Amino acid sequence: MTIADNSSFHYITDTSNPFLSLFPHRFDYIYAPHPNPGDSPTWQTESRHPLSDRLIQQGGFLYGVRFGTQTQYCLLDIDRDSPYHPGNDPQAIARITTLLEPLGLVNHLTCTSSYSGGLHLYFPFQQSQSSWELAIAIATLLENAGFNLTAGQLELFPNPKPYIIEGNPSLFNAHRLPMQAGSYLLDSDFQPIYSDQDIFVEHWHFAIARNDLQTITLKRIIRQAKRKRYRISGKADKFLNDLNIEVEMGWTDHGQTNRLLGRITMREYIFHHVIHGGNPLTGDRLVKRIVEVAENLPGYHDWCSHQQEIAQRAEEWVRCIENSHYFYYGDTKGKYKSKDQPTETALEPAIQGLPSYKQQQSQAARDKIRQAIAQLLDEQSLPSNATARYQLLTETFSIGGGTLYRHKDLWHPLFLNDAPVENPPDPPTAYEDSQLDCAEGASNWHNPTSLLSLDARNDWSDAGLGDRTTDISEDSPGNAAEAVDLEATQQAPEGSVTGEAGVPGQSIPVLDFLGWQQTLGSL
Repeated sequence: MTIADNSSFHYITDTSNPFLSLFPHRFDYIYAPHPNPGDSPTWQTESRHPLSDRLIQQGGFLYGVRFGTQTQYCLLDIDRDSPYHPGNDPQAIARITTLLEPLGLVNHLTCTSSYSGGLHLYFPFQQSQSSWELAIAIATLLENAGFNLTAGQLELFPNPKPYIIEGNPSLFNAHRLPMQAGSYLLDSDFQPIYSDQDIFVEHWHFAIARNDLQTITLKRIIRQAKRKRYRISGKADKFLNDLNIEVEMGWTDHGQTNRLLGRITMREYIFHHVIHGGNPLTGDRLVKRIVEVAENLPGYHDWCSHQQEIAQRAEEWVRCIENSHYFYYGDTKGKYKSKDQPTETALEPAIQGLPSYKQQQSQAARDKIRQAIAQLLDEQSLPSNATARYQLLTETFSIGGGTLYRHKDLWHPLFLNDAPVENPPDPPTAYEDSQLDCAEGASNWHNPTSLLSLDARNDWSDAGLGDRTTDISEDSPGNAAEAVDLEATQQAPEGSVTGEAGVPGQSIPVLDFLGWQQTLGSL
């Protein structure tokens, strides 16, 4: 006699019972003798064989089931003493169910779990989903709203635990089957109604008809809400997750195309190889990726007014960012050094007595200012006051405002002649920027160009940005671009877009995430 392989073993199901077919995963089930009134069940796990329909129908024990890799329902368990129970907070369940609506879960069944008065909220849906992804998405939505998922208060089934731990399967938690002793369906006022297995099935299918949970929605919620831990520095991790939040929500109104394309471009240019592997995206590959992401975001077909020219807009953004100070994460030329780069490489110029890369870039910037001043002197067109010089150097010679502030000795009237000194103007602010696709006559400056609030900007000063003890050079490569350099606007035909790279039209200010200048300079 040979023992059959467990992987080929299947238990016999009663396909004629519609109630039992709602709970198809029967392996590693739990059971407990019926307890005395007022006592809690003593649950045990049975792993030697699956739970059969006939055992459940016999009713000699209380039974519970777990989840497999796929599921068509989820469950929230709220104990009687939980702060979220309607007896303690009448509004808590309404808040919880509202949080799940973005997933497409708009209807549920509520029943008592037992005589203890705890509640089970079942959310069934038609299309099977990954149990692990579903658990992560729901747990994140609830936790981000301040709900505490702990035993005795609020439990989620399937629970958000890694399915594989150190190579060994980690079982999802088991829950008690409904319609056993002490379990009754409840109405909207949490009052028991006459119920049996057939009525439970009717309510279940009614909920399925209203719930529309799609896989693409589930994955989008995970990307948008969950702060994933990538193998990158803490500052870059926060930047990436903030970009995910900005991008994954998609279009919610008109006037958002330029802003969203800017966020998509930054994420795909800087972090695509970190998220998806492979080499960083450039040129046509980056354009194609931006268009692909945009077309699959929510609201694109309803709110984007530039669908006929989306590829052209993406190409303009690519030219802009490729000629900016932003770089691929891990670029060895940037401030962040990849882990496989020897430390000696960064120290090599100093060891050899040569100028460092930072010093070389600073010298190049000073040479550029000198050449511009020399040209203006030869043409006898050098303005006498600081404001006019500042504007001429930034607009005509494409010299960043931060660069000019740090090298005032080369151009400011205070150092070149005795003309009255006038302070250079403040750099343009986000209030002066405009969105390209807002409705005619409508203000759209409520869509700021920074991920952070407008008051998060640092004041300009000779000492650079932030509270670092060392000066931050404008010539240091990396994502610490000068705000004025990227924000300085130019007169251009209405409706066109450009950047420093020579893209026609008005400059694109969105790349100047001013709140991230210090952050990305130290990734």
